[in-house]
Amino acid sequence: MKVKGLRWFIIGLIFLATVINYIDRSALAIMWGGIDKEGTIAHSLQLTKEDYALILNIFMVAYALGQLFSGKLFDKVGTRMGYVISIGVWGISSFLHSTVRGIFSLAFFRSTLGLSEAGNWPGGVKSNAEWFPIKERAIAQGLFNAGASIGSVIAPPLIAALFVAFGWRITFMVVGSFGIFWIIPWLLINKAGPKKHPWITEEEQKYIVAGQSKADQNATEDTKGLTLKEILSHKESWAVVVGRFFLEPIWWLFVGWMPIYLFDVYGFDVKQVGMFLWVPYVGAAIGSIAGGYVSGKIIAKTNSIDKGRKTTILIGGIIMLLGLIATVMIGDTAEKFVAIVFFVLFGFQFAISNVQTLPSDFFSGKSVGSLAGLGGMIGVFSVIIMNFLVPVVVEKVSYTPIFIAIAVFVPLGIGAIYYFAKNIKSVEE
Repeated sequence: MKVKGLRWFIIGLIFLATVINYIDRSALAIMWGGIDKEGTIAHSLQLTKEDYALILNIFMVAYALGQLFSGKLFDKVGTRMGYVISIGVWGISSFLHSTVRGIFSLAFFRSTLGLSEAGNWPGGVKSNAEWFPIKERAIAQGLFNAGASIGSVIAPPLIAALFVAFGWRITFMVVGSFGIFWIIPWLLINKAGPKKHPWITEEEQKYIVAGQSKADQNATEDTKGLTLKEILSHKESWAVVVGRFFLEPIWWLFVGWMPIYLFDVYGFDVKQVGMFLWVPYVGAAIGSIAGGYVSGKIIAKTNSIDKGRKTTILIGGIIMLLGLIATVMIGDTAEKFVAIVFFVLFGFQFAISNVQTLPSDFFSGKSVGSLAGLGGMIGVFSVIIMNFLVPVVVEKVSYTPIFIAIAVFVPLGIGAIYYFAKNIKSVEE
């Protein structure tokens, strides 16, 4: 049996895994509520906003370590088994959130969730490097990243509906099951890489290989990946590390704190959060696909990976910066705030799909996951610092200084990419 466009089935499954990833991770924030909101997680377990910040950072520390560990794991065992391990553990961890009785058990399962969910990102970047020619990688990454946005669109109404109908414990059982069932089609369809897959057409196989870098074309199963020290000896690698350090907090501020912001500032309940929270992620989904499409078009027209990536990243950065300024200047109602964040997350995903593609632009197969994981880990450490600061700053001042801080991060992150990567191309040729 031969399947035309097999690479799109592979990215489709990774897209679905990313949707599940964000449904699972969003559930806690959406059902957290407050200690005075009956039936919510905070009320049931008698946990405070400070407890939430602690739990959020426990997840993020585990997630940061998971990025580095899973990058190496995927480079070692391959994307097929790497995803089985990653999504299997996170599905079980999400399911077992239903059994928690206090902050310690919640922290434990949140840490195992973070460790395993992190694998989705270096795994996705590595899979795209294997299955797509360079000019299509940004659109593939955009589709992959759109899963995060679609998951964030689906999660609020889905989780709010399950919460209202069954309570938070059964909700965790339901959403935790999604990932476990996903493993079945993944093993059936993703039998091997494009060079050995029995279903791939000869035409598609040639198309993929011809569009990859010489280092990727020459790589074999015996080719060893570079060590982290060797990877970081190349200045271009620091574009990924420093760029993600400054850019990651922008996305995670809204993922982790927007539900709490709506609870605090506008007095929303879980049902109202479910009605409003999905809107900005529609913008993010559109931005993911649009950023990959624009980058691919520029590369095809100019035959320059450098122009395609940098132009798209710059456009996304400008949209982000203007949106973050607007949250401070005019975001004074729930409707205005949600509409502005729509554009902020559009800009973020428009840019980040190309930032996350950089490891596969610089290196060949068995080093891609390592650099992607390292960049993700450093970005998450930045998020952890932010998560400690948010409740302190909010209590003493307001959310405004936080929005100003991440607005400043935009030019720092974009500038780092331009500074460290003078010319985006393979460093191994």
